Amino acid sequence: MAKRDGSAVRATTRPQAGDATREEKTALAVIEGDAALPLTLDRLIHERVRLAIVSALAVHDALTFNELKALIETSDGNVSVHARKLEEAGYLTCTKGFDGRIPRTVYRLTDEGRAALERYLAHMEALIRRVGGA
Repeated sequence: MAKRDGSAVRATTRPQAGDATREEKTALAVIEGDAALPLTLDRLIHERVRLAIVSALAVHDALTFNELKALIETSDGNVSVHARKLEEAGYLTCTKGFDGRIPRTVYRLTDEGRAALERYLAHMEALIRRVGGA
């Protein structure tokens, strides 16, 4: 398209619902010898802090807010925001109470969260094997 002065106007397009990202295009639907995999990684778990939270809870029965924060070495705000997203997705539970007069928040991984982590890890392993030529 051209402006009145003759200069060109660059058309911009917004991604539509069906458009695939570069990551989605390069992800494999089926890896030879492996079960069918989704075209994309679980974006909820793929984020660094959320992956750290889910991984930490996978090896601990339960963690308090402060234990989790120290273990993944992040801020209060990061733990709160990312744990809430995981809780909303049903991947973890959050129990709030008091230890004497001190507030205590305890997180636990749900069965759904454990299954999501296992799917994510299987997908990553399959992609690594495929890219590595193994």
